[in-house]
Amino acid sequence: MPSLFDPFRLGEIALHNRIVMAPLTRNRAVAGLKPGPLTVEYYRQRASAGLIITEATQISPMGQGYLDTPGIHNAQQVAAWHKVTDAVHAEGGRMFMQLWHVGRISHSSLLPDGAMPVSSTNRRPNAMTFTADGFAAVSEPRALRDDEIPGLVADYRRAARHAIDAGFDGIEVHAANNYLLEQFLRDSVNDRSGPYGGSIANRARLVVEVMQAVGNEIGGGRSGIRLSPMTTFNDTPRDSDPQALYGHLVEQLAPLGLAYVHVVEGETGGARAPDDAPVPFDYEALRKRFGGCWMVNNGYGRDDAEQAIAGGRADLVAFGRPFISNPDLVRRLRDGAPLNPLQEDKLYGGGAEGYTDYPTLDTTG
Repeated sequence: MPSLFDPFRLGEIALHNRIVMAPLTRNRAVAGLKPGPLTVEYYRQRASAGLIITEATQISPMGQGYLDTPGIHNAQQVAAWHKVTDAVHAEGGRMFMQLWHVGRISHSSLLPDGAMPVSSTNRRPNAMTFTADGFAAVSEPRALRDDEIPGLVADYRRAARHAIDAGFDGIEVHAANNYLLEQFLRDSVNDRSGPYGGSIANRARLVVEVMQAVGNEIGGGRSGIRLSPMTTFNDTPRDSDPQALYGHLVEQLAPLGLAYVHVVEGETGGARAPDDAPVPFDYEALRKRFGGCWMVNNGYGRDDAEQAIAGGRADLVAFGRPFISNPDLVRRLRDGAPLNPLQEDKLYGGGAEGYTDYPTLDTTG
């Protein structure tokens, strides 16, 4: 039976193990929305993961939704990220960049010329974001026009190319947690008509077009996608028929030869089987319809991760918060060693404390 610690072939990339560092927003970008020296060290410390997926990184200035999150839309950002990938590769690690557009989960103070956030809809969610003035309610969005969609797809394609130019082994498109792409997917948000609204096929169209464009630019084997069929994160109700919606989507993605589908099971940061779900979501049926590499995520520990791999329910397991407080998480999982406690008040923003100063087993003896 396969083990969590076995090597794995991910598309075109050889991984040392099946343990993935999940994307984790830390709000520590420096001037120019670039990763700085602390970020280089942060990811270098965690290079023993089979694969690192970076924090969500905006594809354009309009894609930003939170203070001090990094971008990948200009040459200075590409050069800064190259220092990160160089450090991870020097340690033998592999790294994908997560490409992000927040859509309506933003504030005009974070956007060019105080612009309105864009979405599939002009309805504002009851959600908060973090600005220079602290936490604030998100701004009222405007619905993208159909003739703006090709430019948005081009932004994803360009960002994928920039990521490869920055030395990344591949990219993951963030279509989860009810940011822009999931705002098009769900009928609980998408109230538009025309080619990108109404039917399941129309609501899935943007995601499919993005993945086609990204795959054509850098190769399907270097392109992954993250989905979250059952989360209500960011004040977004579930789709009226999530099984049919996401089943259709992965069927459309299957022929593209993607590196993987990365699924947040259940509520983001909460229960994998939410009590309020009208019917249980069948992730195994989704996996069968995709047919390719399947990555699971949401609160896994060593035992249930091993069971998922050994039982063939997943090919890779992504760990989030445990990687924040345990740079040597792979070793700790393998050895059954205790994990460092997480400093919750240091998750977002700040400096080295709660970021690069967590001890390893070697430094603690």
